[in-house]
Amino acid sequence: MKLSHVVEELVEERGLNREVLTSIVCEGLRTAYERKYPGLNFEVDFDKKTGDLAILVHKSVVSSVEDDLAEVSLRKARVMDASAQLGGTVLVPFEGTVGRIEILKAKQVIAQRIRAVEAQTLYEEFKPKEGTIITGSVYKNEAYGATIKVGDALAFLPKSLMVPGDICTPGHTMRALLKEVLLEPRNDNQLILDRKSPEFLVELFRSEIPEVYDGLVEIKKIARIAGYKSKIVVISRDSDVDPVGTCIGFGGARIKPVLRELGTEKVDIIGESFSTEDFVRSALKPAEIRRVQIKDGEALVWLDADQRSLAIGKMGQNITLASQLCGLGIQLVEESPVQSLPQVSLENDSHEEPVEKEQNEPQ
Repeated sequence: MKLSHVVEELVEERGLNREVLTSIVCEGLRTAYERKYPGLNFEVDFDKKTGDLAILVHKSVVSSVEDDLAEVSLRKARVMDASAQLGGTVLVPFEGTVGRIEILKAKQVIAQRIRAVEAQTLYEEFKPKEGTIITGSVYKNEAYGATIKVGDALAFLPKSLMVPGDICTPGHTMRALLKEVLLEPRNDNQLILDRKSPEFLVELFRSEIPEVYDGLVEIKKIARIAGYKSKIVVISRDSDVDPVGTCIGFGGARIKPVLRELGTEKVDIIGESFSTEDFVRSALKPAEIRRVQIKDGEALVWLDADQRSLAIGKMGQNITLASQLCGLGIQLVEESPVQSLPQVSLENDSHEEPVEKEQNEPQ
């Protein structure tokens, strides 16, 4: 029986180690024979030089043979092994055959073992990359998510971890956070991707801005509604480095690649403030704030009437992000020459999922 051709085909098709594949195929065949002949102890011998495969069975050496499958006479045993003794065992070429059912079982065992080896190989390759951004191309798009081809591997981007507006046309290049590398596939997926989380945005900044990658500029805090807007607080480890300007770049050169990757999503970059009042003021950008007062864990914010809609944002998302960023409830107080009336109150609640909404123009 020639095994070399089978192994070579699998090596070329799967890209797995030749020795490992040989062992897997031999194990599958041994299983088939043990299924057909229970109680017998088989070994599979592969000759690397000739590519021949031999099925061997351990037989007991007896003076009088009663079971041809399990026993061999001393005379025949010593032809194969001169040191054979009564009561001992020798390996003898097995002359029995297996049927279609046993061969199918062997194929199942071989397929399962190959999948296990492939899963382990994939895990060892990608586990060190977990939590970083990887680049691939859309291989297939379905209702529940997109399959992304990363080199020779396939990764899965669930619909729930996509950004609204993501382009999932087959062949389209896509970057995503490698969120999780599973030891064993789950629903045929082992590499799980993510573009919706704040961590994806942090890694985008690390990949595009050297000072963030090197730790000179640190992203201190982030609040994100994927597809609409993110607010990021940055600080500098060097007093001579402006963290906001470093992230934006001259003419927005540094932030543009990040914005292109995010599509319509806007990004507000905020420097850390020494006072909570100033921090609230910055967090509510692009609205212009007149005055902020912190009282009983809430921020009272005075602003002109024409700034109110900017502070709130579409579906209240700007004020929601500001509240999450500051960890405070925010109450807007609209100022006019005649009156100052409370207009909008938002209690900070980190457990509430804000509504996602796309913006038409990136900032």
